[in-house]
Formats: sequence, C-alpha cells, structure tokens
Amino acid sequence: MARAKKLERKPLVAVVVTVLFFAWLYVPIFAVALFSFNDKKSLSAFSGFSTRWYVDFFHNEALLESLRASLLIALVSAVGSLVLGTMLAFGLERVRSRRGRVVGAITLLPLVTPEIVTGVAALLVFTGAGLKLGLDTVILAEITFSIAYVTVIVRGRLASFPLEVEEAARDLGCTPWQSLRLVTLPALVPALIASGLLVFALVFDDFVLAFFTTGVDPQPLPVRIYSSIRFGVSPAINAVGTLMLLVSALLIVAALMLPRLFKSRSSSLDLITGGERR
Repeated sequence: MARAKKLERKPLVAVVVTVLFFAWLYVPIFAVALFSFNDKKSLSAFSGFSTRWYVDFFHNEALLESLRASLLIALVSAVGSLVLGTMLAFGLERVRSRRGRVVGAITLLPLVTPEIVTGVAALLVFTGAGLKLGLDTVILAEITFSIAYVTVIVRGRLASFPLEVEEAARDLGCTPWQSLRLVTLPALVPALIASGLLVFALVFDDFVLAFFTTGVDPQPLPVRIYSSIRFGVSPAINAVGTLMLLVSALLIVAALMLPRLFKSRSSSLDLITGGERR
C-alpha cells in the first residue's frame, strides 16, 4: 500500500519543470495585460490602474480601421473555408478510394507546414499572377490555409454519423438533396459552428500570412501592431493585444464547448484529437 502511494506521488522535478514551463509561457502575457491598465506611459514600472490606453485605442482611427479589416478578413475567411472545407469533407468521407486517401493526406499538409512557408508561397503566387496585394489576397490566403481545419473537424463528425440514417431517409421518399438538407446537415451543425468559430479566432490574430499577403492600407490589426512596435512599444499596443487575446480565447472556448450545448458527447477538440466517444 505504501509502495502504491509512493508511485502515485508526482516527482518533484516534474512538478518544478511544469510550473516553470507555464510561468515562462503565461507570465509575459499577464504582464502585457497588467501594463495595459497602467496609468503612466511606462512598460517597466506599474504606478496604478487606469483605462486611458483603452480609451486611446478606441479613439485611434488607424487602429480601428485595422480592427475592422481584421474582422472582415476573419468573417469572410471563416465562411469561405467552412463552405469549401465541408464540401471537401463530404467528398473524402463518401468516396473511399486510394485517390481519396491521397487527397486526404494532402489536405492535412497545411496543418504541419510552417506557416512562413505558406506565406512566402502565397506571396509568390499572387505576385506571379499579377494580383495587387490587399484584403482580397489576405482572404484568399487565409481561406486556403484554414480549409484543413474545417475538413478535419467536419469529417470527424461525419465519420461518426451512421450512413444508415441517410439510407432510411431515402427509403422514406427523400431525394438525395432532401436527405442531405434535412438529415445530414442538421446533425453536422455543432461541428460546422464550432469549426467556423475556430477558424475565425485563428484568422483574426494571424500575423504571418497577413504580413506576406497584405497591401499598404488598410493593414490587418496584427500587422499594424507589428509596424507600431518597431517605432516603440506604447501601452496602447498592450491594450490592443489584451483585447485580441480575450476575443480569441472566448471564440476558441466557444468552438470547443459549443457541441456540448447541442447535447453532443464530443467537443471539437475530441474530433481533432480522435478522442470522440461514440
């Protein structure tokens, strides 16, 4: 019994390494959020709480324009990748062949390819095609990169959906389109909404693709923040970063937990990691 309790104890070294890891990861983020409420223009000494930098942000027309651009890019990218990713998920799941497995493997490449490689490739394609860099090119690049996330999530949900249900709807007189619209798509709603929210959060604060594919003006908010930091970090930038972190965190949590609100036994994280309970 004593030996079992000894084995259950966590090694002190593992506990220390875990604490140091999370401290290294989250203390700088906490510092950014803390100094966004500093009442003085200082990034080293905290003298008191104030919301002046948030007020400055909401009165800065350049930052607000970049915020609107980022919201537009994230919204259009989420809708576009949702439509294309869902169609691809249906094709990969319904067509079982060697060619389908190859296409499925290729679909996962954006998830493991360094984003800077994707950004450089997108820049070369757009400049080679003679396209002027702007919001349109950013949206095209983000949709291309985000399709894989939607495909993985929707396909995981679709794989757990019994094909016999669609066949039963056909036996009851539904056409293939009616079976898809009235039976299959309603069952996929949690995965569709969750993947859309997840893509929105990922695109909203994405910097690498936006940096390589954006034009001069309007710039997405992450690129605008980077440009401002090069001339000196202002506490207003801390306020912007804190707001972006809060929005992204809320969207990701909603994307992961939304399927459970639809009484689904698995979240989007279960679908991504393969831990879905049937």
